[in-house]
Amino acid sequence: MNEFSKYIGLDVHKETIAVSVAEANGGEVRYVGEIANTEESLDKLVKQLRKGGANLSFCYEAGPCGYGIHRQLTDLGWDCQVVAPSLIPKKAGDRVKTDRRDSLMLARLHRAGELTAVWVPDGAQEALRDLTRAREDIKHLQLQARQRLLAFLLRHGRRYDGKSKWTLTYYRWMETVKFDQPVQQIVFQEYIDTVKAMTKRIEALDKQIESAATESVLWPVIEGLMALRGVSMLTATTIVAEIGDLRRFASAPQLMAYLGLVPSEHSSGGTKSRGGITKTGNGHVRRLLVEAAWTYRHPARKTAFLQRRAEQTSEAVQEIAWKAQTRLCGRYRKLDARGKLSVQTCTAIARELTGFIWAIGQALPKPVAKA
Repeated sequence: MNEFSKYIGLDVHKETIAVSVAEANGGEVRYVGEIANTEESLDKLVKQLRKGGANLSFCYEAGPCGYGIHRQLTDLGWDCQVVAPSLIPKKAGDRVKTDRRDSLMLARLHRAGELTAVWVPDGAQEALRDLTRAREDIKHLQLQARQRLLAFLLRHGRRYDGKSKWTLTYYRWMETVKFDQPVQQIVFQEYIDTVKAMTKRIEALDKQIESAATESVLWPVIEGLMALRGVSMLTATTIVAEIGDLRRFASAPQLMAYLGLVPSEHSSGGTKSRGGITKTGNGHVRRLLVEAAWTYRHPARKTAFLQRRAEQTSEAVQEIAWKAQTRLCGRYRKLDARGKLSVQTCTAIARELTGFIWAIGQALPKPVAKA
């Protein structure tokens, strides 16, 4: 016997929501209509659908409209799933796409249990994730600003003879650069000021991330992950903010697949063919893990800095972190000796590092929300 009597598919857009209902036990699937994407309209829809004591279950695709609808419906006591768009079954020959057909499809598949729900963060976790993503966006703007400045200098034949750019010495050198045309000097200064402004914003966001992380209920997990080599405060906070509770994954390979770090495969009959990693799931965490994997090219060693961070965690976490370092450093040397490309080696190390991250998540108690 089905738990719910009505399964509602919502095709959500900025201004409107297309609504369809699938009756339980193989009943009819009907299109209800289109409503405004407002809290009032959604409340009115719920009152209309629950007439006769119906038990409702809603679903809609994850998208740019966020989780507001999910939180509103769950606060009202109704079941609501936010589903992964890339995992929705689709007919190969279906070439017609409308809001009506999409909502009907969602309702039908939701009733059949064919949809895959995504993890929905609570308000505090989403705020932490927004903070880390904002930092990533500003970092991208900083890289763009630096590239424009370097291109301007190269275009006018100004070359720096030092070894490292973006140091204090490099900025002092730029203070000596002069152009014949006054307008060009102004352009040059604007480029410099833009780079400095982006740098200040990144520094401010780093302080906000550190403050938010230490006050979060997820801080023990963040602190535990920082015991791993190559996992800084920013990396650990991003991992936890993007993934949430690591205990929700039943196994390490499941987490690896979630992050798109497992090989793709196309096998049929007796033929097996494997390709590059799938690159599905969360790209923010995948990129950070590949960057962290680069640190394992050096021999395993408990540096003073890493040891101080590890001492803040439990003995079990310290043991996992040291085991990770000894295995991954040795694994890096073996793959490198076999002539593997560095990008392939780092990807392989990142996949195994994910396993140790999962292990630390299991070794720590489940985060409990603060009162």
